Amino acid sequence: MNHRIMIFDTTLRDGEQSPGCSMNLKEKIEVAKCLERLHVDVIEAGFAISSPGDFESVQTIASTVKEASVASLARANEHDIDVAWDAVKHAANPRIHLFLATSPLHMEYKLKKTPEQILEMAEAMTRHAAKYTSNVEFSAEDATRSDWDFLVRVTDAVIRAGATTVNLPDTVGYTTPEEMRALIEYVRANVPDSDKVVFSVHCHNDLGLATANSLAGVAGGARQIECTINGLGERSGNTALEEVIMAMHTRPGVWDYETNIDTTQIARASRTVYTIIGQSAPLNKPIVGRNAFAHESGIHQHGVLANKQTYEILTPESVGVQTNNLVLGKHSGKHAVDDRLKTLGYQLTPEELQSVFEEFKRLCDKKKKVKDADLEAMVEHRSIRQEQMDVEGYELDWFSVHTSNFTTATCTVRLKKGEETFEDVALGDGPIDAAYSAVDKIIQPPEHTFGIWNIHSVSEGKDTLGEVTVRLYANGKTYSGKGLSTDVIEASIQAYINAVNTFCAAVRKAEARKEKTA
Repeated sequence: MNHRIMIFDTTLRDGEQSPGCSMNLKEKIEVAKCLERLHVDVIEAGFAISSPGDFESVQTIASTVKEASVASLARANEHDIDVAWDAVKHAANPRIHLFLATSPLHMEYKLKKTPEQILEMAEAMTRHAAKYTSNVEFSAEDATRSDWDFLVRVTDAVIRAGATTVNLPDTVGYTTPEEMRALIEYVRANVPDSDKVVFSVHCHNDLGLATANSLAGVAGGARQIECTINGLGERSGNTALEEVIMAMHTRPGVWDYETNIDTTQIARASRTVYTIIGQSAPLNKPIVGRNAFAHESGIHQHGVLANKQTYEILTPESVGVQTNNLVLGKHSGKHAVDDRLKTLGYQLTPEELQSVFEEFKRLCDKKKKVKDADLEAMVEHRSIRQEQMDVEGYELDWFSVHTSNFTTATCTVRLKKGEETFEDVALGDGPIDAAYSAVDKIIQPPEHTFGIWNIHSVSEGKDTLGEVTVRLYANGKTYSGKGLSTDVIEASIQAYINAVNTFCAAVRKAEARKEKTA
C-alpha cells in the first residue's frame, strides 16, 4: 500500500466556525500562509455559500495559495456546489468538498429523507461536482454512526459518479480506534473500486480520541487525515495537526507513513493561530504547550541533564521551538534583530524590519531583556497595526487614568484620526471600563455587545509584554481587536479601539453595498 499520507487542514473552515474563533480576511490569509509553509496538501478555506464574507475569503485564499490544493465545503445541492466552484476555480488545484449525512439519526430527523433518497442525492450531486473538476471529495457525515453496508453502497455510488476522495468522518467524536480501523477496512474491502480513491478520516475530539482514531483510520487504509492547527473545531475540536504529525514522526516503527509536513513550522503556526483568536495554548497542550519541554521534577531534571531522551521523546527544535533563546537589549543593533528574526523563521522586507526595529527600541526603554517571544509578538502585531491604518480608523494618542480601591475610576483618552485629535473623559467601574467609556464617547460606535476581554503575558517576568484581545458582537458577527504593551491598560485600550475600528469599517462597507444595490 501507498505509505504517503495527505494532510487536509480545515482550520479555516471547521476550526474558524467554532465559537470565539472567527477570523477576518487578513487573518485567514495569514493562517493560509502558515499552512503553506507547513506544506499541507489541502487547505479547506471555508464554506463559500455560508456568507458573502466567506465566499470572498475562500476566493482570495484560492488565488493566493500556490503550493496546496484549496477546497470549499458544500452541501449536497447544486447551488452550493456551483458557488463552491466559483470560489475555488482559480486555485492551483481546486477541490470541491461536498457532504451528506448517512446515519439513520441524521437522515430521519435532520434531513427527513429515506436511505434511497440519500443514495440518489449523493450520486447525483457528486456527478454535478465532477462536471467542474476531477478533484472531488465526498464526506458521509456521521459515518461512524451509519450502517456499514449502507456506507458501502454510498461509497460505491459516489466513486462511480466521480469522487476521488471519500471521507468517513467521526462527526461527533463517538467512535473508538478499533471501530474506526474496522470501518475503513470494511468499506475498502466491500467497495469494488476502492483502490481508485483516497479514503479520508475526519475525527472530532468529544471523548479525547481524535488523534488515536485518525491514526487507527490510517492503519485501516485511509490515506488522508483531516485536522486543524491546535485541534480547533466544533465542540471539543478536531484532530490536532501537531499531534498526529509528531506521533508519526516520533514513532516511525509503529506508523510507517510519510507526510509532506515541515515539522519545524509547527510552533510558529500554532502561535499564529492562538494569537489571532486571542487565546494561548494550555500549559500542558501536547507539542505546543509551554510545559511540553519543561522539567521541574528533580528526578526528571537529573535525567534530562544526563541524556535528554530519558524524558523527551522529541526535541523542541523538531517542531520549531528555539532553545538557544538569545536575549537582546538596548545595545543590540538592527542586524542582530534581523538575524534573530531569520532564525525564528521570519523574512521581513527592509520596511517591515525598520518598523519592527523601532518598536524593539521602544520596548528596550521599558524592559531590559527582549526575548524571542517578545520579538515574535511584535512581528505578528505589526500586521494588526497595518490593518488599522488600512481601515482609516482611530488610534490611541495618549491616555491618563486615575483609580483606587475607594474612588470611582476616571480616564481621559485622546485619539487621533488622520490629522485630527479627539479627547474625552469618562468614569467607570475600574480603569478599563472608564477607558472604554471614554473611547465610546469619541467614536460613538453602532450598537453592539461586549464579548471577551482576554490578557496573557508574552514571556516571563513582571515587565513582560501583555497581549490583550477584545471581541465585540453585533448582527450575528464577531469583531476582534488586539493590543500589545508592557502597560496592560494601554494594551487594553489599543485592543478595544482596534475592535471598534474593524466593526465600524464593516458597517460602512455593508452600507455602501446596500447603496450600490439599491
